[in-house]
Amino acid sequence: MSGPTAAMIVIGDEILSGRTREGNAHHLAGVMTEIGIRLTEIRVVADGRDAIVEAVNTLRSRVDYVFTSGGIGPTHDDITADAVAAAFGVLIGVREDARAILAAYYGTDDINEARLRMARIPDGADLIENPLSQAPGFRLGNVHVMAGVPDIFKVMVETVRPTLKGGAPVRSWAFRVPVPEGDVAVALAQVAEAHPAVSLGSYPFYRGGLGTTLIARSSDEAALDAAAQAVRDMLVGMGVGNVEETPPD
Repeated sequence: MSGPTAAMIVIGDEILSGRTREGNAHHLAGVMTEIGIRLTEIRVVADGRDAIVEAVNTLRSRVDYVFTSGGIGPTHDDITADAVAAAFGVLIGVREDARAILAAYYGTDDINEARLRMARIPDGADLIENPLSQAPGFRLGNVHVMAGVPDIFKVMVETVRPTLKGGAPVRSWAFRVPVPEGDVAVALAQVAEAHPAVSLGSYPFYRGGLGTTLIARSSDEAALDAAAQAVRDMLVGMGVGNVEETPPD
């Protein structure tokens, strides 16, 4: 499938250690699907400068949009902004517009050194507004740097959504069948080969009996409808009954 693409970098030792359950990638994937941007990769990296720099430089050259979550708070291990600056080879420092936002929120007397870390912005970056806790994210090139706290991440995504150029939204058609995945794999591969504009996948389930959910996805409505009909024909030819279809919204 063609169209604009995106990738996400989830940053934080707390994610990799299992102390924190990651949910931002799931949210971003849903938003990208809504606006017709294909999320092609999600990476989870530790709070390490070299790992962040490598991920940023690799992905920003590969996709149209990169989104990061985590590591822009006030503590010593919040190094995402510095790492992104290093990836682009630019300087970073406290910026007056970011400082003013924090001063208005906390009060001038309560802007300590730790909080000023959240006003450090790489040269050339545009701020991403944060209506909840005010500390801004930023956009540098095609890289959008945002908070890891889920509620804040979500509002930042909504802030940048109008600036993203999407394509036709990806729609999906699902078929839930009471047949083991291995029994439909060969026939499904033949359908997939005949319909290259559609992504076809199979996902086994075990609750309520053994079976498989077949899902066709595409931004091309006509191609999706044709592939869905081909899946129906395949199932009829195999003698599969009790098929539950879920058409696109």
